[in-house]
Amino acid sequence: MQDQENERADGERRAQRVLVIDDDPALITLISEGLRLVGGYDVMIATDGATGLERFYESLPDCVVVDVRMPGLNGYQFVRALRGDPATMETPIIVLSALAQDRDELAGMLAGADTYLFKPVKIADLLAAIEKAMMLTADKRLERKQWLSGNVSDYTPAEGGRS
Repeated sequence: MQDQENERADGERRAQRVLVIDDDPALITLISEGLRLVGGYDVMIATDGATGLERFYESLPDCVVVDVRMPGLNGYQFVRALRGDPATMETPIIVLSALAQDRDELAGMLAGADTYLFKPVKIADLLAAIEKAMMLTADKRLERKQWLSGNVSDYTPAEGGRS
C-alpha cells in the first residue's frame, strides 16, 4: 500500500517524506540536508511539538524524527499523540535526543518510539534507523511494547530500541 501512496498520478514515484521536529535550527538544517542529499528524502521541518503535529496532519509523512526537549508539547507527548490515534498509530517514529540515560530511552520506547537515538548522531545511523522503522509491522510494534512493559518474556528487541 505504501508503494501505491508513493506513486504519483503520472506514474513516477515520489520521494518518501520525513518530518524532522527539533528546536535547534542548526541541527534541523544539518539533519534535513543529510536526509535530502544522502537519503533522497523529501524533508519537512517543525521547531516544536505542536507545530510538528500540525505539519504531520498537513503532509502525512512516511516517518518522523522528533527531539524530546522542546517548548510546549515535548517529544514523548508527540509520540503518544500519534500512537493514540488509530489513523497514525503505525507511523514510524525515531526519537533523537541528547537525553542519554537508560530511563530516558525507556520513556521514549514506552511512549511508542520505534527507535531512540542519541545526539550527536551520524547521518548514516539515522538513515539506517529510518529504514528499519519503516519496515516494522504493527505486530512487531505491539510485541516490543508488551516486552518493554514486562508483559512478554520471549520477545527479542532486535527490531527496535537503541540503534
